[in-house]
Amino acid sequence: MSFEIKSCQILHFGPHRAVPGRVVGAVRVRIRETFMGNITTYSLDLKVKADIGPVSSEAVRQALLAHAARQLNKLKARHQPVLTAAE
Repeated sequence: MSFEIKSCQILHFGPHRAVPGRVVGAVRVRIRETFMGNITTYSLDLKVKADIGPVSSEAVRQALLAHAARQLNKLKARHQPVLTAAE
């Protein structure tokens, strides 16, 4: 099984309504998956957040993409085959 991340783009971001210093947003991720000979391409919209305080918009974008990458690494780990150790 193959799981490839094709692209990431920030859809929107802005300050959190209740928590000062937190920025929330959404990141769209395009994924290509191959399973049993079938190729599927789909997109996921991930909710992301970052507690970074007052910084430049470039730093905010980097923090939000880092949060999306963390979520994608967890998803990718769940799609990897589990190898059991021999007894």
